[in-house]
Formats: sequence, C-alpha cells, structure tokens
Amino acid sequence: MATPTAPLSPEAGEEEEEEARELLYEAYNDLQALAAELGGAAAPAPAVVVVGHQTDGKSALVEALMGFQFNHVGGGTKTRRPVALHLRFNPRCDEPQCRLLAGPGDGDDGEAGVAGRPMPLADIQAYIEAENLRLENDPCQFSEKEIIIKIEYKHCPNLTIIDTPGLILPAPGRKNRVLQSQAAAVESLVRAKIQHKETIILCLEDCSDWSNATTRRVVMQVDPDLARTVLVSTKLDTKIPQFARPSDVEVFLHPPTCVLDVSLLGDSPFFTSVPSGRVGSCHEAVFRSNEEYKKAISLRELEDIASIEDKLGRSLTTEEKDKIGVSNLRLFLEELLRKRYVESVPLIIPLLEKEHRNATRKLREISQEISDLDETKLKEKAQLFHDSFLTKLSLLLKGMVVAPPDKFGETLVNERVNGGTFTGSENFQLPNKMMPNAGMRLYGGAQYHRAMAEFRLVVGSIKCPPITREEIVNACGVEDIHDGTNYSRTACVIAVAKARDTFEPFLHQLGFRLLYILKRLIPISVYLLEKDGERFSSHEVLVKRVQAAFKRFAESTEQSCRERCMEDLESTTRYVTWSLHNKNRAGLRHFLDSFVAPEQLSVNTHTPHSSAGLHEQSSVLNDSKQDRQKGDLKPNHCSDSNSSSAVSETRLVDLLDSTLWNRRLVPSSERLVYALVHQIFHGIKEHFLVTTELKFNCFLLMPIVDKLPALLRQDLESAFDDELDNIFNVTQLHQSLGQRKRELEIELKRIKRLKDKFGEINKKLSSLQVRQ
Repeated sequence: MATPTAPLSPEAGEEEEEEARELLYEAYNDLQALAAELGGAAAPAPAVVVVGHQTDGKSALVEALMGFQFNHVGGGTKTRRPVALHLRFNPRCDEPQCRLLAGPGDGDDGEAGVAGRPMPLADIQAYIEAENLRLENDPCQFSEKEIIIKIEYKHCPNLTIIDTPGLILPAPGRKNRVLQSQAAAVESLVRAKIQHKETIILCLEDCSDWSNATTRRVVMQVDPDLARTVLVSTKLDTKIPQFARPSDVEVFLHPPTCVLDVSLLGDSPFFTSVPSGRVGSCHEAVFRSNEEYKKAISLRELEDIASIEDKLGRSLTTEEKDKIGVSNLRLFLEELLRKRYVESVPLIIPLLEKEHRNATRKLREISQEISDLDETKLKEKAQLFHDSFLTKLSLLLKGMVVAPPDKFGETLVNERVNGGTFTGSENFQLPNKMMPNAGMRLYGGAQYHRAMAEFRLVVGSIKCPPITREEIVNACGVEDIHDGTNYSRTACVIAVAKARDTFEPFLHQLGFRLLYILKRLIPISVYLLEKDGERFSSHEVLVKRVQAAFKRFAESTEQSCRERCMEDLESTTRYVTWSLHNKNRAGLRHFLDSFVAPEQLSVNTHTPHSSAGLHEQSSVLNDSKQDRQKGDLKPNHCSDSNSSSAVSETRLVDLLDSTLWNRRLVPSSERLVYALVHQIFHGIKEHFLVTTELKFNCFLLMPIVDKLPALLRQDLESAFDDELDNIFNVTQLHQSLGQRKRELEIELKRIKRLKDKFGEINKKLSSLQVRQ
C-alpha cells in the first residue's frame, strides 16, 4: 500500500513553488534560445502582440510595462517596423542587458554579424529612430522586417512582446490612394502577427465610447470572440475630464454586454495612462533615470484612481482598481503567461522528443555521408540523382498533383505576365473567360497544353487584315511582257505579305511561352526530389549543372524548332499552290460567280441565256473546259449556240476590258481581289496552325522526353572525366560535413538536456498540483 504524501507547510510550499517557477522561466529561456537558433521550429512560445492605431500609445505602453524606455515615442507614426522584444528573466541583471539581433543591413550576413552582440540602450534607441526616419522618407513607408532585441533583466518575465506599426485610417478619394495602399499593407502585416494560436493580443483602443471598435475591427477578423485578446483603453488621464456625469464614467468602466458581449481575457477592459516625457540627461528630458520614470508611472496610477473616484462620487472597489494602471496590467499579463507556460509544458515535451529524433536522424545521415566520401560512391549518388531528376521531370509532363499548385502553379494571367502574351499586329488578346482552365494554377504538361490551346484559339480567330485600294493598285505593278493587269497575281502578292506579317510574331511568341513553361520544370523537380528526401552533400552543385544543361538544351531545341516552322511559313508565303491555299475550290468558284454576276446583270438583265453566259464567263477565268464543250454541241442547237456565243464574247470583251486592259479599279475587280486574298489567307492560316503545333510537339516537347536523358548522362560522364573536383571536392566536403556533425552533436545534447529539464518541471508541477 502506498504511503500518503505528507502535507507541506505553507512556507515550504511557497518556496517549492517559487523554485519551480524559476526553473520554469529558465527552461523557457533555454527553449526560446534554442527555437531562435532552429528557426522557431522547436516549440511555440507564448508572445504578446500590441495592436493599435497610429498614436494610440502602443510604444509608450510597452515601455511602461518594461519599466524603461527604448523606442521613439511621440506624435505621428513612430513605429514603422515591428519591434520584437525577446525578454529573458535574469536575476543577476540589475540593469537591462540588451542585444540587437537584427541590425544594419538587415540581411542574413548583417544579422549574423550583430547577433548576440551586447549594445548600450542608447545605441539601440538611435538605431530604432534612424530606421523610423529612413522609412519615413522611403516610398513604402513601412517594413514587415522585425527589429529583434533580446533583453535580460531581473524584472523581465520570459516572453516576447511585439510592438507593431500603427493601423491607419486613410481618408477616401483617389488622391489618397497611396495612403490607402499603405493602410492595407499595415493591416495585412498586423493580421499575420496575431494569427498564431499561442499569441496574446493586446488590443489598444483610444476612445471614450466602446461602440467605436476601431482596433477591435481588425483583431476580431482573426480572433472573433476575443478569447485571446486583452482589451486596453489608453490615455485614461485625458478621458476622465471629458465625462460630465458619473453615469458616463460607469458605462465607460463597465461596458454593457450589448457592446462587449464576448469572452475577453480578464473579463473586462484595462485602463492605463503613461506619463509624458523622456528619460535622459539633456535639458529636454523629464526623467533623469528609469527609476524616476517608474515612480512617475506609479504616481500616475494613483492620480487616475483619485480622478475617477472624484467623478463617480464614490470609492472604487478592489476589482475596479485591479483594472486601472500599468502595474496591474503587467501583473495580469505575467500571471496569464505563467499559466500559459505551465499549460504548455506537457505539449512541449513531445515536440522536444520529435526534435531529438530529427537531430538524431540528421546526425546519422551526416555520419553515413562522411563514411561514403569515396569517388565510386559519390558517382553512384550522382547517377541516382540524375535518374531521379529525369523521373520527376517525366511525371511533371505526364501529370501529377504532388507539387502544391499554390506554390508552383500559374494562372493564365500570371503566365502571360511572365511568359508573354499572344498578340498580333492589332494587339488583339483573347479574353480569359474564353480560355478553358484560365483561372487554374497549372504547371508541367497541363500548362503546356493550355498554352498550345490558347495559341490555337488566338490564331484561329484571326481575320484577314483590311486591304486598301492603294495596296491593290501598287500590287498590280507592270508585267515584263505587257502592260495589262493580273489580278490573281495581285491577290497572291497581297495575301502572302499579309500572312507573313500576321503569323510570324505568333511563332516567336509561342516559342518564348513554351520555353518559359519548360524551364519552370527545373525548380519543381528539385522540390519533388527534396520532398522525397533525395538530397546529399553535392546536391546544389548537381542542381546547378543540370539546370544549366537543361537550359542550353531547351533553348537550342526551341530555336531549331522555331527555324523549322519559319521555313514552313516562308515556303507557304513565297509560292502560292492553289491545291494548298484554296482547299475549298467550290467556295472560290462561288465567290467568283457572285462577283461576275452583277457585271452581267448590269449589261443585259433580260437575256434568257444570262445564266449560261455567267457560267461561261466564270469558266473562262478558271479553265477552258467550256470551250471544248461548245465544239461538241449538237447541230439542232447551233442557232442558240451562235447567239449565246456572240453575247458571251461581247461580255468577255467587256470583262477583259475591266480586268485586264483597264487599270481603273472597278468594283468587280476590287471584290475579285478581296475574295482571292481572303481565300489564300485562310488557307495559309490553316496550314500554319497545323504545321506549327505539330512541329513544336515533335521537335520541342518530344526531345525533352527522348533526347534530354542521353544529353544529361553525357554531361555527367564528361564531368566525371574532366571536372570531378568541381562537383565533388572531397576535402571541402570532409571539412563541412565534420563541422555540421559537431554542430548537430551540440544541438542534440542541448535538446536532450532541455527535454530532461522540461520532464523534471512537469513532474514537479504535477506533484505540486497533487499536494494542493
């Protein structure tokens, strides 16, 4: 039978609880330091994000909560970059010890150069003010890049406070579009900062009427019930004189449920005032030290309570006093965060175990790579990478859904922006609604097929460009043996010129678009390789080499394919073959009949044989079969034939006079040229569409499938023979892998030590709960 646990004395219980709390803060201190080094992947840590509009007093309230000044506070917009304060409890620091983790340059190298470097508080203030001034003169005005400051202080809890740029309420109107875009950018930045479930939102409202939910409007988009939001009314000292009646003050202190009928953290709002003035030794400074500043904050709280009691005509209750003042807000946040810390302990232990397993696996893989650093095994890995890459590339063309479309897919609008549009001489562009799958984010073979379908639709919908009378007359020219006109030649000259100018730009646009789509396969294939864990030490070098070889092959293949298509277009627009350019000869005959008929009807509308004459004239323009048929007519029709022949000859002379001997462009000649040009242009368009699509599929797409593997294999083998050191620098690999192994060993020890510490804390907290 288990022996019951002896109850602890109150003093011993408090000491043990305080010891567990200090151990908890220390463990979270180590956890947050480890999370910062691992990119925040170790465990989620509670944080307080301060949200409010411009000049709501966010930065001043943060300084009051910490007990010392660090930011640029004043009128207008003074916080133009988020300031992330990573606070660490350190009982040995009597003064704040600050380290700027994101400093000059704000790049990776710049941050690495200043990370962990101690800096005086004055230097950090100067840096923040300089950044605000720089951004004030910058077109963007704001930056989402955080200024990260690590602070150790004996009065600091272990938490992160993030002071965000102030929300903006821009005026309407087109002239305020710049400010409106800035307001949207800041609001998006703030929403991103408060979306994490571990975040505690400090929502600041500078108003005397709770119906005006200016800041809450943004916060409730992320936290609709305000379940993780602490509501704070700032600048209380300026609001108290505004109330004329005690009932107004009562409504302000205790908002009705119709206004705040939500589950607020703390159940009701907090009310704060921060004394104005800066700390320093100059004549403009109001406070000579942070101690004076802290005393002024305490005095301000007492004055606010006295002013409220004077307005109400009664004393405030203890619950009401607990909601007034910066010190009470700080105590509430510390207790809230302590509870969050305690509640998170059981959740953090599995996360640390997962990190421990990941670090162990990485260490095992590094050790294996070090043991495999010989030439034969490195070549085998390179061949494996080559085969895996080609497999992913083939799957992308055939179709797959493993790569996320939101990351790698493109809508038709994005594809047109990056890969160019299909536009002709008149800048015609197909509307998106006419294209299937235009709004879908596609990649690989699906994107290639959509681009080809758009090419068919755009080119297929092109009409023959307009033809002017001047173009017809200029195309007639002068023959080398007579000065008559040949309108069939004129039509051919115009049609091939129009077709060449119209279709050649589309050929270059199609090549550029398809080449862009094929080049996008490289990063997607690399992503799929990394996703499947097919990555090793020389991964980056091989990726660059494959990317360069693929780029050269794709560009040369596209150029060769485009040249083949240009040869087809040149041959089609250089010599007109009627069997090719006019596939529907009956249609052309119908055109010619319709153009000749009006001329005949104008000569003699009462001739009974007008239809026969019309047919005969049309035949004269095309062939001489009717002439041979007239010689075979039976004798009993001679008189009719002679009469018809005479009329036909007269009309033929008139037709020749208007189309061959006379250079005056009559309507019938003009319409005849129009008909021939349109017919020839249509034939060229159909031939261009069919041959272009076929050639790009056969001589661009298929070589990627058939010839690229052999080319990449040849490139890799030549690299093994000539440039092996450029791919596998065994000495450098040994050094880098050895350094990485040592770092992983240290990381593994830290994770294990932290895991054991949280396990010990969890046991101690559980025992305290049982005893209580």
